[in-house]
Amino acid sequence: MLVPPYQRLLQLAFPSEVDAAHYLHPTTLAAYRTFEQAAPAELAYRFERVRLGVALALMKLLSDLGDLEESRRVLDVLHRALRAPSVAAIDATITKEANVFERLYTNLYVNEEGEQLLNLFERALDADSQPLMDDVIRQALKLAPNLDFTHLTEEDEDEG
Repeated sequence: MLVPPYQRLLQLAFPSEVDAAHYLHPTTLAAYRTFEQAAPAELAYRFERVRLGVALALMKLLSDLGDLEESRRVLDVLHRALRAPSVAAIDATITKEANVFERLYTNLYVNEEGEQLLNLFERALDADSQPLMDDVIRQALKLAPNLDFTHLTEEDEDEG
């Protein structure tokens, strides 16, 4: 069975069952499908949930890539925002924690892969249509399999 791009991105970003269980609520996993089936009155909220799911995946990849405390904090804010019951509640959660997003970009050193992930993260947050979001998902799916996470396995070997 062909896995939809949104689902593949979440699977690539959350390969660990523990992380997936913690971050990926069933409503997050189903966000894209729910968006596609939403009534017109619900489209804005359902699109926001897709946007947050994509942003969550990108931030998880960035966090794993660079072991960055700032990206883990943003990941937690996005996770909380995904539990919000409305667009207004999502906006309130993000606005309340705006300083966390600002710190992500302050004095942050990332390599080229990290910069590409941050660029996609910004594009996900700026996307205001399904075609733009689909393009971000496609670009993320091209990038994610090529990310170098070797530092994670090197750290595991050092601890062992």
